[in-house]
Amino acid sequence: MDASAMNPNNSHHVRSNSLPSKPHPFIEQVDEQLCRLEEASEATSSSSEICHKLNGLQDLHDSIDRLLLLPLTEHVFVEESCEKSFDDLLEGSFRILDLCDIAKDALLQTKECVQELESVLRRRKGGEMFIASEIQKCLNSRKLIKKTIYKALKAIERKSCEKSQATSAIVSSLKQAEVVGYNVVKSLLSFLAGPKLPSNSSRWSLVSKLVQSKRVACEVEETSRNEVALVDAALQSIASQKTKKSDFLVQVDNLQSSLKVFGSNIEELEGDLEALYRRLIKTRVSLLNIYNY
Repeated sequence: MDASAMNPNNSHHVRSNSLPSKPHPFIEQVDEQLCRLEEASEATSSSSEICHKLNGLQDLHDSIDRLLLLPLTEHVFVEESCEKSFDDLLEGSFRILDLCDIAKDALLQTKECVQELESVLRRRKGGEMFIASEIQKCLNSRKLIKKTIYKALKAIERKSCEKSQATSAIVSSLKQAEVVGYNVVKSLLSFLAGPKLPSNSSRWSLVSKLVQSKRVACEVEETSRNEVALVDAALQSIASQKTKKSDFLVQVDNLQSSLKVFGSNIEELEGDLEALYRRLIKTRVSLLNIYNY
């Protein structure tokens, strides 16, 4: 009998030299997660939907990090001389981290604004004029946050991720992950900015429906399930209308309830975004380790 046939190590060595007949399971896993995230709507949605997207993106980057540790991945970059792809991926990871920083700042400023106003409403000191002035301060803060977000979103449109022209399946998946990550963080920023309320007289009719009515008209159904829109509407209503004391107190109570829910949701978003940020850093470090190999 041939000696090589008797030696199991030799037999294993011969098989390992052959190219794999199908993609590595990690590549398939990344592609499946990408498909699920791409199916999610990019439109502004509720905080729970945004959290779901952020968690899905965390799972995706956990899989990407395992993929980047494979010798196969290193071979793709080193043997195929993917220097241009490397540069694009590193630049893309930096852009997403920069976008996350903007979102983190917006979340922090929003949380501080909510907490300060909650404290004022809880104490109920200073009378209606004082409460109204504090609400106006919160409105002004929200306007600044919105302005920063709109500016960031406009910059994103100018620097939108290009479609990958990569021939490697691994590089193509990584570029897709970059685009998906952009879209998820964009949806978070759009959520924090909130939808724009109609102008002129129709605005106050909408505000009244949002704040005081149990039934929300069909045309504002999307707005009514957005916590940011509800809080902004309540703030606008109290700051802009002169009402009876009893109506004022009802509006303040409604605003207080909205702020309590919104504040809790903001903290959840903060935690999920921070967890994603750490995973994005880890992915970038893994890329740099391959690049410097």
